[in-house]
Amino acid sequence: MTTATEAPIWRADRAEPDGSVRQQTRWTRLLFGSRDQPRWARPGLWTLLAVTAVLYLWGLSRSGWANEFYAAAVQAGTQNWKALLFGSLDAGNAITVDKPPAALWVMGLSGRLLGFSSFSMLLPQALMGVASVGLVYGAVRRWNGPAAGLLAGATLALTPVAALMFRFNNPDALLVLLLVAAAYCTVRATERGSGRWLAFAGVAVGFGFLTKMMQAFLVLPALGLVFLVAAPITCWRRIGKLLGAFAAMVISGGWFVALVSLWPSDSRPYIGGSTDNSLLELALGYNGLGRVLGGSGNGGGPGGGPGGGANTGFGGSTGITRLFGDSMGTEISWLLPAALIGLIAGLWFTRRTPRTGRTRAALLLWGGWLLVTGVVFSYMQGTMHPYYTVALAPAIAALVAVSVTELWRGRRFRTARIALGVILATTGVWNFILLDRTSDWYPALRWIVLIGSIVIAAIVIVGAHQLGRSTAVVAIAGLLFGLAGTAAYIIDTAATPHNGSIPTSGPNSGRGMSGGPGGPMGGGDMAPAGAESTTAGTTSDAATPGRNDADGFRPGDGGGPGGSTANNTALQQLLKNTDNRWVAATVGAQSAGSLELSTGTSVMAIGGFTGGDNSPTLAQFQQYVANGEIHYFIAGGMGAPGGGMGPGGGSGSASEITAWVKANFTAITVGTTTVYDLSLPLTS
Repeated sequence: MTTATEAPIWRADRAEPDGSVRQQTRWTRLLFGSRDQPRWARPGLWTLLAVTAVLYLWGLSRSGWANEFYAAAVQAGTQNWKALLFGSLDAGNAITVDKPPAALWVMGLSGRLLGFSSFSMLLPQALMGVASVGLVYGAVRRWNGPAAGLLAGATLALTPVAALMFRFNNPDALLVLLLVAAAYCTVRATERGSGRWLAFAGVAVGFGFLTKMMQAFLVLPALGLVFLVAAPITCWRRIGKLLGAFAAMVISGGWFVALVSLWPSDSRPYIGGSTDNSLLELALGYNGLGRVLGGSGNGGGPGGGPGGGANTGFGGSTGITRLFGDSMGTEISWLLPAALIGLIAGLWFTRRTPRTGRTRAALLLWGGWLLVTGVVFSYMQGTMHPYYTVALAPAIAALVAVSVTELWRGRRFRTARIALGVILATTGVWNFILLDRTSDWYPALRWIVLIGSIVIAAIVIVGAHQLGRSTAVVAIAGLLFGLAGTAAYIIDTAATPHNGSIPTSGPNSGRGMSGGPGGPMGGGDMAPAGAESTTAGTTSDAATPGRNDADGFRPGDGGGPGGSTANNTALQQLLKNTDNRWVAATVGAQSAGSLELSTGTSVMAIGGFTGGDNSPTLAQFQQYVANGEIHYFIAGGMGAPGGGMGPGGGSGSASEITAWVKANFTAITVGTTTVYDLSLPLTS
């Protein structure tokens, strides 16, 4: 006979006040939740998801192509299946972007289904944000109840950097969704020691590797620790299931690495950012240890990147306060002090609970995620941009929700009330400091947040256990004051267009130099070392010696003697009337991506993003020209001699190719751009 706890979800029953039992259909349970939940829980979830969807989808296309580097690759994926598979920057499959292609797969398939546009490209990103909020709710609710789940989901949705990246086309949106999915699966696995759910977590992390490589592995210590500590099975079984999950992770992330390695190199695009056309080398070097230790072409960190550690576009100076500094503070740290205080308090109050205690397990999961990832971000010597901190948002949201709700439930104890008051007061003070960094933007807000938080904190400490009917009012007031600063920033973020490679959230703080035509990266001009351009809430680092990736520059107009190409209608028309495998080639992705998007054609980016990759070689380029596969060569561009800042001003094969073209083909001027027709060699 089936017991109540074993009843299928579509037949769960709810007891009525008169003692009768109302049978729940699957749809009733979907809309209103199971009988073990309050009636407000499921409607609250649907409201949260609906509001998040409106917030993330509102005016989604106003950012245009966002990061043109990735947008060009998405367009290529809608034109050619091989380009979609490998993440090629161009439909002719010359070179890939310098990240794995998982995020491009999603955006590319959306473009194929709906037609390529700004909206179809960014739609999956926004939906990933809604799904992440739902999964955080689910993971927190299972161990700490629906109130904590709703607070966690709302806090994630209201994190400025989350709103920024879930409306942008960088890979971080998919990475966050996969990591949250891994955490949810780990929660399910830990409840009963399930190897299947733990394997699902491993699969999610594996695909996270195919999204942003080794950054996905930063959550592994937390996921492994919580299962090893809290799963209700024997130690050896726990270890065995962890090994099984590790195998699932290796398979789900390694199949594509094997595919790239086994695929004939002359039949696929060059792996952008690598030194030997290897995805594994890219993962371990430039996009792996190079990010943490510096070198391997990575800017940023002390003395690296423009302006060294002081450059806010590269995270500012390394150290324990990095996440609170000018670069990252307003992106992620609004509730970071609250999360850390809540973690410490929670671990202290649960120190004597059984090994399988769920609240302590939740603190280990989300706290381990926050501490490991936060420390790595704080001390990374290589490229580190402020929006990377979106990977911390789920952990902060969950920790705040778990600690606040559990402390509120224990408010009859004086120590719990003091901890709650300290969390709220500290949040008010820190939010005042953050809002004061943009003191001319709604200046009264910071005072409202500060005074309101301190007053409510005092009420909580003195009498939260004796409020009676006013309890709900005080709780709601505390949440409003605690979330007011970050909510204001997220509304401004959603209302502001963002583009370039280093977007920032919130109001324009006026850091660095203004962009636009004639400014840094505008009209072919290069900014001095250390300069940044900030336009409509978007910061773009202008020039970084050495190799940098797509999140180190803003794809734009193309520089050097070739002049601007982004607004050159004559050049665009010339390319539209050409049907070669590559209608043109230029050094670096700055001009190539912009031209691809404006013409819908395939443009070869010689040397990859900054022109520093050794692809194609001079011999390969000469063969392409001899076969009639490239029609034009466009002078200038990032990494070209006399152009933008590539490695060594155009290292790899870029300088050789440029010199060969100039020596063998006639230069013409199209609009303001110097172009070489590769079908018309010079006559001797």
